[in-house]
Amino acid sequence: MGTAMALNLIADGHRLRIWNRTRSKAESLKCKGAQVAPSAIEAITPGGIVFSIVADDRALEEICLGTPLLAEKLGRGGVHVSISTIAPATAKKLAEQHAQFGATYIASPVFGRPTAVAARQIYFCTSGPSAAKDRVRPILQKLAQGVYDFGEEPAAANVVKLAGNFMIAACTETLAEAAVLCEKSGVAPADALNFFTATYFNCPAYKNYAKKILERSWSEVGFTLKLGLKDMNLVNDLALSSAAPMPVLSLLRDRYLSALAQGNGDKDWSTIAQLARDAAGLK
Repeated sequence: MGTAMALNLIADGHRLRIWNRTRSKAESLKCKGAQVAPSAIEAITPGGIVFSIVADDRALEEICLGTPLLAEKLGRGGVHVSISTIAPATAKKLAEQHAQFGATYIASPVFGRPTAVAARQIYFCTSGPSAAKDRVRPILQKLAQGVYDFGEEPAAANVVKLAGNFMIAACTETLAEAAVLCEKSGVAPADALNFFTATYFNCPAYKNYAKKILERSWSEVGFTLKLGLKDMNLVNDLALSSAAPMPVLSLLRDRYLSALAQGNGDKDWSTIAQLARDAAGLK
């Protein structure tokens, strides 16, 4: 997703200095005009704008809390736009640390698969100080079909992102169970799911995951199952800290854990749909 976003930024006329833990991924953008930095810190321009998109909290903290600190190098007037799906508590901690050096941390998690990023069909949720959001909003608006603001609290956008990923996971589970019910009752799953996604459930999440379920294309990865489990664990942590019961979440976590135990961690996270088929005795 980061590569597709970087290509769009370059196409929009922005000059990029980039870094990736897997250097070959960064090098692939060199021929497009991006300057490859030897480290994350050396990719930063004091007072500039930094976009980060990494797999999890640990990866983001390794980048931000190394020596020297990312916020210290970014400095007064600098803005860090964090696109990663992380715990709200991590966002709050990093925002406080950035403020100590006069920099601003903006949470801006994204909804959309890599193909949607390339097509600029994604949605950003943003939260953080208004002045910094005003500075980066024109950039985000050109990358996406929608930018939605959730206020000044940096953690807010990450709460929304986790809630959304929970809903997508639940959507996949319900589609899978509905498809199994139809198939075992003598109705073609494709006929049923195509009807649903053309009428009452006519939206990208249902359309995209109905297609994945019908094709059983688990090896065509937009988002890995192990990252899906990571997100469900983050949702669970947030639910516990908020005293918000989520019975459906317990089922989803078990689905992801079971699929992971069966060696499917690097497949698409929609592979949990196969577990519904297995439970029903469908091959």
